[in-house]
Amino acid sequence: MIDPAYVQTFAAYNEWQNRSLYAAAATLTDAARRQDCGVFFKSIHATLNHLLWGDSVWMSRLSDVPRPATPFPGADDIADWDVLDRRRRELDRKIVSWADELTAGDLDGDLVWTSGLMGGEVRRPRWLAIAHMFNHQTHHRGQVHALLTGFGVRPEDTDLIVMSRA
Repeated sequence: MIDPAYVQTFAAYNEWQNRSLYAAAATLTDAARRQDCGVFFKSIHATLNHLLWGDSVWMSRLSDVPRPATPFPGADDIADWDVLDRRRRELDRKIVSWADELTAGDLDGDLVWTSGLMGGEVRRPRWLAIAHMFNHQTHHRGQVHALLTGFGVRPEDTDLIVMSRA
């Protein structure tokens, strides 16, 4: 089981890491960000689109964030880099604010939602769904970090232990 401090820590980590990745990716050309590099969502741009979409879906289940209009993102769900960057920053602020207001009771009980991926209604412990959201973020950010490194760009360190929550 997790507690509010865990959620707050990972919300801050998510925001910190996204700032780092977006700053690093912004140094590349649009063509480089869209280059098919062989990962699941093909490119840096598409993987970052997927992350924004996934976080929006999870936050729509957990808070008052609107659910994305698209059922599953394509490579150019948000085609404009500046728009993608702005929406990422906006959502990260919402995730941090949501996490900062959580109580231990907010982590209890089950979360129930309809999943296209899983083919119907799903019921999981709320704390597990929240932990999954952060795990999913870390997985795909790792892909983006590796792609950026391949382009010769070095984002900030990814180790949670070096994060400062100042």
